[in-house]
Amino acid sequence: MPTHGIGIDILHVSRLAALIKRRGLSKLASRILSSVELDAFRSLTSRRSENNKALATNEREPTEPIVRFLGVRWAVKEAAYKALYPLRPTWKELTYTSFDTKNGLKPALVYTSLSPDATPARLHVSASHDGEYIVASVLAESG
Repeated sequence: MPTHGIGIDILHVSRLAALIKRRGLSKLASRILSSVELDAFRSLTSRRSENNKALATNEREPTEPIVRFLGVRWAVKEAAYKALYPLRPTWKELTYTSFDTKNGLKPALVYTSLSPDATPARLHVSASHDGEYIVASVLAESG
């Protein structure tokens, strides 16, 4: 299939942490995550760490795994916007799933458009994080 577009995004984690501090963890999550991602987020935030503390003990200063979860999805969706242009998906129309080692599945990004005019595209995604940075790239195939 022909390529529709390529997008890349890099996120400095401290910018996202500052946004969480201003807006609140739950409010930001419900704004940017699809329903599938929001279920995974709620599952993650209800888990306990090794020292039996909830992973999201503080709404304004969540733990690193929670910030990384949101950060990866933020960067992936920003990269997808660039790859899909001139289509303009909403945050909730894009769903990212990470590695599933149990079932041997690689990361995936699905665009579920709420608009009948949008052309579905096959998306390929790669995301990585190291220290203070998260990077994502998306390749969109034409439908």
